[in-house]
Amino acid sequence: MTENRALIGRHVFDGASWHEDAAVLFGNGKIIAIRPVGSLSPDIEKIEGGEIIAPGFIDLQVNGGGGVLLNEEPTVEGIATICAAHAKFGTTALLPTLITDTYEITERTVEAGIAAKDRHVPGFLGLHLEGPHLSLSRKGAHDPKLIRPMEERDLDLILSCGMALDALMVTIAPESVSADQVTRLAAAGITVSLGHTEASYETAQSYATAGIRTATHLFNAMSPLGHREPGMVGAALATGALYAGMIADGIHVHPAAMGIALRAKTGPGKIFLVTDAMSPLGTDMTSFTLNGREILRRDGRLTLIDGTLAGADIDMASSVRLVHQILGLPLEEALRMATVYPAEAVQVSGVKGSIAPGLDADFVVLDDDLRTQSTWIGGREVYRA
Repeated sequence: MTENRALIGRHVFDGASWHEDAAVLFGNGKIIAIRPVGSLSPDIEKIEGGEIIAPGFIDLQVNGGGGVLLNEEPTVEGIATICAAHAKFGTTALLPTLITDTYEITERTVEAGIAAKDRHVPGFLGLHLEGPHLSLSRKGAHDPKLIRPMEERDLDLILSCGMALDALMVTIAPESVSADQVTRLAAAGITVSLGHTEASYETAQSYATAGIRTATHLFNAMSPLGHREPGMVGAALATGALYAGMIADGIHVHPAAMGIALRAKTGPGKIFLVTDAMSPLGTDMTSFTLNGREILRRDGRLTLIDGTLAGADIDMASSVRLVHQILGLPLEEALRMATVYPAEAVQVSGVKGSIAPGLDADFVVLDDDLRTQSTWIGGREVYRA
């Protein structure tokens, strides 16, 4: 049994509201309560947190970190390295993301994900399979030689993975996956996302009816918003049932477009933050390899030799700072975009994403500048600045 402890903060954000000069009580990996500091028993262990305590960040699109790219190292050790790298920036739960690859690599990644869950790798929430069932015309940095339609064995592999993991997200395009296949995946509790697609507004809406729940990296690698054809972007914003991930690095989406999207989004689905981070995160790497192709790291950008963006060079704490400081979002809304909304998107809000009794004791402690001071996963401190 783990003794109950209290993490003390000047400002505690629980996902809905603020608590001043408060303490988060936790034990056995779970949250017990939020209480005023003055009400704490003298016997309880008190830990000085810092200026701001918030729910731990949740990132649903993480290709790599700490020098590891999931495609290149689809192992438990690779997943653990990626999770540890992102914990330094406040992320307490993430979906390691496999970019379009062969069936064999996908199978190895699924096996590694199941093993990572069994070994309780800190920060591992599940997997995100981004491809290979996408549109060639909106491939982005995905290898066109590996993009292909979804076959029955692909569907079976994904369904088996969904049964074994707490969360599984799959990015697909209508060009390569039928509406019936989407319905089968959604019925199994898998979060199916539209992305890398030329889908029309009507097609995207029909797929939402079939079971699509989210849109992958809004604006990027999808049919744009037009005044006569609203496209995939229009469908993501106008369809209330859809959530949408957004890369907030100021490169993938102009800040003005981010603001427009946030004001335009129809609920209850929300826009949430993703990093789309690659292996250089947390390192001084200047290049790396994806599917045998060199990716360059220059001036905050990751690109193929031809200049095509290939993932992002940003962490979740930096993303929160950008939408708060550059877009002017209230801090609580910026924090929700990294906590509450992604938890809702993959249907784990009963376990993570807020500070409430019974939920996992996952916290990030931030200073006045919203920089990570410490990160807690399951009631254990895994990083301190």
